Amino acid sequence: MATSEAGSLRLGTAQGRWVLLATVLGSSMAMLDGTVVNVALPRIGTDLGASLASLQWTLNAYLLTLAGLILLGGALGDRYGRRRVFLIGVVWFAAASAACAAAPTIHVLIAARAVQGIGGALLTPGSLAMLQAVFHPDDRSAAVGLWSGLGGVSAAVGPFLGGWLVDGPGWRWIFLLNLPLAAAVIAVTSRYVPESRDESATGRFDVPGALLAALALGAITYALTAAGEGLSPGVWVSGALGLLLAAAFVAVERRAPDPMLPLGLFSSRLFTAVNLVTLCVYAAFSGVFFLLVVQLQIVSGFSPLVSGFALVPITLLMLTLSARAGRLGKRIGPRIPLTVGPLLCAAGVLLMLRTGPGSSYWVDVLPAVAVMGCGMTLLVAPLTATVLAAVEVRHAGIASGVNNAAARAAGLLAVAALPAMAGLSGNAYRVPSSVDSAFHTAMLICAGLLAGGGLIAFVTVRGNVLAPEEQPVAEPNCDWSCATTTPPLDPGHSRTPEGPATGTAAGPSSEI
Repeated sequence: MATSEAGSLRLGTAQGRWVLLATVLGSSMAMLDGTVVNVALPRIGTDLGASLASLQWTLNAYLLTLAGLILLGGALGDRYGRRRVFLIGVVWFAAASAACAAAPTIHVLIAARAVQGIGGALLTPGSLAMLQAVFHPDDRSAAVGLWSGLGGVSAAVGPFLGGWLVDGPGWRWIFLLNLPLAAAVIAVTSRYVPESRDESATGRFDVPGALLAALALGAITYALTAAGEGLSPGVWVSGALGLLLAAAFVAVERRAPDPMLPLGLFSSRLFTAVNLVTLCVYAAFSGVFFLLVVQLQIVSGFSPLVSGFALVPITLLMLTLSARAGRLGKRIGPRIPLTVGPLLCAAGVLLMLRTGPGSSYWVDVLPAVAVMGCGMTLLVAPLTATVLAAVEVRHAGIASGVNNAAARAAGLLAVAALPAMAGLSGNAYRVPSSVDSAFHTAMLICAGLLAGGGLIAFVTVRGNVLAPEEQPVAEPNCDWSCATTTPPLDPGHSRTPEGPATGTAAGPSSEI
């Protein structure tokens, strides 16, 4: 197996392509299951007799464990080896996928999805951290662009693939699809991706922090989901408990000697701002992809296959243009892409208001998804690259984990809250008029979130932290095992997270 110094591997080399392939395939497993299930929800509901709340939990059980444990997964990778933990996550994910495919009831399916999310939390952080550590600074933006674009393709192709499987062999095959993909990931990673870890990582894992984060998200998610049936005392109790647990999580992280979430990272203004943008845009994306396929099937009368095919333009745009968007962000700076991208997405979401009974794909659906796809293409790669550039390379693992957690938590809360906010609950998702009314309300909310994300970026993002000369430089005279390490903050030292020394907000006092 070939080796190289940290930050010296070029994207155009054979090993560089294999490393990129391994990270893309691995992260695509988690991304694919984040979207492929959406298109199957109406059929799952019919086959298993599920209510809307149960269908929401089919998505949210996965997102809950993924968002709550993803930072712990990154810490495990830093300590025991990113490749090792990544491979464990892939195997775990595949086993849970098999359990999902065999689920006899909706409750078993929800439980298996929660277990699947744990596997996603183990494999997701390492994929991007390995990329950031391996590639030469001049190639990092392009590599992250390809990672984001190809990973985004897997997320976007999920509804199409899911529709084809639901109309064909059945919805259970959307989970069985992960098994051959996992086999390919294991083969490529084992052969071509070198091991890397944080040799200085010491102390205990922040298990209390991980548990508090998961419990807080779970309580808040339950409250938001149950609110669709009315504001009962249980909803208020669950919501209050979730907020108290969230406050306890922050308190624990402030005092923990080895916190899961080093709060010092947020002293970087750019890192904080870009994660706020992530919260806004990924909440909107999750809401759109959750409800659009339901609208197309229940209201417009599209089949699952055609509903999935409706999103193919996003796939094609991200496949062909994401790497260029990454290079554009490096050249002009992230402010314009992070502002214009969400606004384009918002325009696409507003165009989706034209979908309804008797809608035409070519006239009503295609223009909306094409505009949204252009916005996502412009946004996703620079967003991911900026998160990583907002901190030093040695903090890439924790920065990636925080951004991934923000994106997943945003999606979790959006799927829980949007139906209730739009007035959809119970079995109303089977009634076309109810779905149509709720869809229009939800799309207005999603467009507002996207516009808010663009405004945050416009106000807060300054300078060009993606320029090659502003990237951190790897330390010389180090072998592969230490040179590829991108350790998180050492909580035992009072160290302020720093971005590249640019004099911008990313300097001393950054995901989708």
